[in-house]
Amino acid sequence: MLLDAPEFRGVERVHQRVLDWYAANQRDLPWRRTRDPYAILVAEVMLQQTQVDRVLPRWLAWLERFPTLASLAEASPADAIRAWQGLGYNLRALRLHGVAQQVMLEFGGVLPRSIAGLLTLKGVGRYTAGAVACFAYEQPVAMVDTNVRRVLSRVFGVAPHAVEALADEVVPPRAAYAWNQALMDLGATLCRAQRPLCLACPLVAECGGPGAVVGRSGLKKTQGEFRGSTRYYRGRIVDLLRKLPADAAVSVDEVAARLAPIDERQRLVVLIGRLAAEGMLSLDADRLVRLPE
Repeated sequence: MLLDAPEFRGVERVHQRVLDWYAANQRDLPWRRTRDPYAILVAEVMLQQTQVDRVLPRWLAWLERFPTLASLAEASPADAIRAWQGLGYNLRALRLHGVAQQVMLEFGGVLPRSIAGLLTLKGVGRYTAGAVACFAYEQPVAMVDTNVRRVLSRVFGVAPHAVEALADEVVPPRAAYAWNQALMDLGATLCRAQRPLCLACPLVAECGGPGAVVGRSGLKKTQGEFRGSTRYYRGRIVDLLRKLPADAAVSVDEVAARLAPIDERQRLVVLIGRLAAEGMLSLDADRLVRLPE
């Protein structure tokens, strides 16, 4: 076991300091006030690549519109995509809708309790499965997001890419829920990627700091220009279709003409075909597009 190594001795002290800090400083987030597996699944899917403050109102609105897995499964994919407005990465809405239908069909409307069962759901990865298993069913399992990876790699002195092998071993079995939430809060508020607040951290005496671990590369990957990117146009296409009346459609050429300059329009035509193949939109023989019904 990794914890047999000398550098991992004292993990109980790390547990206590993190849990004490969390008890006094935890963020008050509405999905932490429920153990409803469906509500937690929605939160975790929404939080992927999206900031908490953007998710808060959309999570509440989504659960008002689709309060149960059954209500989501009974809705159309178009309904799910429309309700996702404001969150971006619209394919997540389609995947969540697909999960609801699969759970109703294969699991009697109840999300599986185990990691293995959750991983049978199409589009659910290890992180989301771990979050539902721990936060809904209080299973003593880990999940590693960007914040957790950064905290554990710094505190235990392991390379970021090796954190998964460690994470399950350091989960305190009787306090897994609080531990995992605490690591996320610690990474989001104190143990930040840039300008970490080390002197305010409960683990300042246990941690080597941000310079203790050298990752695979010392170079920070810069994000390309968003406007004009594939992601930019994907979002604009879906937003245009989302605003159409429920029974309306628009031609491929009109979509391209509305959204892109002349030299970019063929690119949009190709992208519309890809979105249709993914199920994000419906493209008929007359080259008319609409949200999938």
